[in-house]
Amino acid sequence: MEITVGIDVSKAVLDVHVHPSGDSFVLGNDEAGVEALVEQLGGLEGLVGIGIEASGRYERLAVAALAAAGLPVVVLNPAQVRHYAQAIGQRAKTDPIDARLIALFVEAVRPEPRPMADAQTQELAAVMARRRQLVAMLVAERLRRQQAAAGRVRSSITRIVTALEDALKQLDGEIDKLVRSTPVWRDKENLLASVPGIGKTIARTLLAELPELGSLTPKQVAALAGLAPYTRQSGKWRGKSFIGGGRSAVRAALFMGALVAARYNPVLKAFRDRLVANGKPKLVALIATARKLLTILNAIIRDAKPWRTA
Repeated sequence: MEITVGIDVSKAVLDVHVHPSGDSFVLGNDEAGVEALVEQLGGLEGLVGIGIEASGRYERLAVAALAAAGLPVVVLNPAQVRHYAQAIGQRAKTDPIDARLIALFVEAVRPEPRPMADAQTQELAAVMARRRQLVAMLVAERLRRQQAAAGRVRSSITRIVTALEDALKQLDGEIDKLVRSTPVWRDKENLLASVPGIGKTIARTLLAELPELGSLTPKQVAALAGLAPYTRQSGKWRGKSFIGGGRSAVRAALFMGALVAARYNPVLKAFRDRLVANGKPKLVALIATARKLLTILNAIIRDAKPWRTA
């Protein structure tokens, strides 16, 4: 008998449901609770999948422990589970119901577990996320300074701007040491930065947020980045294509890279200009350019060969 497990995560507790036995239990979302979770699930014969919805951070401890124990855990997109609930007519929503729903979703869809990023990659992802936060705060404070009249308010804002600039400079130094001290990352960063349009920040975002780069097909890596288009079609009617989902930090970095590459990378500039000349809207052309850029970067890491124009 094949067994699937659904885990609904909150800050304090883990609601667990085992399907098809129907067993349910609640554990603390802490080291002791996660240790008990691994012990209980590790003893299940026929276990084929454990599903946990992505919550931003509360699921990390459980996912890391389950993965380290070699159990088939997969982090799920909450939107997919919600759509599945709508499809089967499940309208009630409580934590135990959500855990059961996740277990049913894993049984029906069989999402493929992906290897957890190692501790060093998780650390790089955390510091890159912190860098994005500092940049966002710095942009906001600089805008406020432009709008503030001369006086105490502007002086206060200037002090904050100076502090944020110093913090960003210090963090960039720490990131540089972290990347340059790891030979694999150093080599990959050099390969990625060989492509016109890819600077250090974009390269390091990809190292941290897309460690699968180079090991997937173009379609798979585009889906992970949220750059794989999906269409709406019914009979003769065909709607517009959309992109979405995936890893937003990766997608944002690739859009920035595509904007630069569309000006300075001869191959991607010609690609983007051809799309616009053929009547494609500029935003559609940018998305296509970002997807082509990602395909190029994926091949460069896969083959371990730097960018060549010819």
